[in-house]
Amino acid sequence: MIDKASGVPAYRQLADVLRGRVRTAGYAPGSQIPSERDLVAEFGVSRPTVRQAIELLRNEGVLLAEHGRGIFVRPIPTVQRLARTRLSREARERNQGTFLGDAAAGGWEPSVSVRIHVEPANQRVADLLHLSPGAEVCVRDRLMRADGNPVQLATSRLPREITRGTAIEQVDTGQGGVYARLEEAGHRLGHFEELVSARQPTPEERSSLQLTPGIPVLTITRVAIADGGYPVEVNDMVLSAERYQLHYVLPAE
Repeated sequence: MIDKASGVPAYRQLADVLRGRVRTAGYAPGSQIPSERDLVAEFGVSRPTVRQAIELLRNEGVLLAEHGRGIFVRPIPTVQRLARTRLSREARERNQGTFLGDAAAGGWEPSVSVRIHVEPANQRVADLLHLSPGAEVCVRDRLMRADGNPVQLATSRLPREITRGTAIEQVDTGQGGVYARLEEAGHRLGHFEELVSARQPTPEERSSLQLTPGIPVLTITRVAIADGGYPVEVNDMVLSAERYQLHYVLPAE
């Protein structure tokens, strides 16, 4: 299956074949791929060619190396982000909104580390929250884990004039989280807007999420809009693309 006269480097041809086997489940998620020796024998290429192909697929996030064990197909994502009901009042009343709701549906154990501070709004945040640049915002930085594995970074910013003296400025915001506390304070939520993108992580994000080289991240910016049309929160999320699936159910009406 390797055409040495094609002009395409042999390692890239081999990587294409192996990638195809992963996509068609010829190599199942989590399974070990054949050894270097077996791949050399099967494809009639050199060991350096095999190693280059494997390194390319590792950088793409298709394969991963386990020291002393071998090369494995990266497991399928373990976290589904359920978009339909994650922000509903009914879910908040059951304390199963957002990340906790994903955990309940997926059967994994959630944990969150929280850091809270106050900072002046930069131009972007000021525009999103309809504030003057430099106005105080309460910042909630979170690192979310699924079964102990870091899967998401989230940074919420809210106008300090709304959060001052409330549980929103505490690590534990209570059942229903920040959105429940906002509504208790008279800011009934009308709708949410989300923008989803993808990119390569920063070095800090790669370290925090324990990403291997080549793994991208999904970025989601959500703005919570209260009845009356004024924004009360902007939440910037960074999700490990190797661990997440975004699940949408869209009505047809």
